[in-house]
Amino acid sequence: MKDVTVIAPDKVGLLADISYILGKARVNIESIAVTSVGGKSIITVLVKNSQKAMDVLQRNGFKVSSGNVIFVKIEDKPGRLSEIAKMLADQKINVENLNLVSRDGKNSIVGIAVDRPRKAKKVLDMYLVENAEVQS
Repeated sequence: MKDVTVIAPDKVGLLADISYILGKARVNIESIAVTSVGGKSIITVLVKNSQKAMDVLQRNGFKVSSGNVIFVKIEDKPGRLSEIAKMLADQKINVENLNLVSRDGKNSIVGIAVDRPRKAKKVLDMYLVENAEVQS
């Protein structure tokens, strides 16, 4: 199984839309994590057929990513990104791409593509979006 992440403007009914689209395409959601920060929603689903899920969501106008991208929630203060980058570097995890997804003045959501996502998730566990509510 692989994860598929949708980043979209936060709006009422977004989860209903995404789950309907996947259900209609007969893609079963095995696990799901949802968070909203700075007017953006990040919905990550774990599915057996990630390519099919990505295709159907993209055909319906959603921006999606899969696989090596992890999403972290960090305090929106100088130096916080440096801490995350150093944690990854210390574990020999290469950052391939990084995108600021949203900011709300207090926190930022950052999508990080890495060469070793499983290890990166362990290293950054306390910052992962799906664990973000625990640390708030």
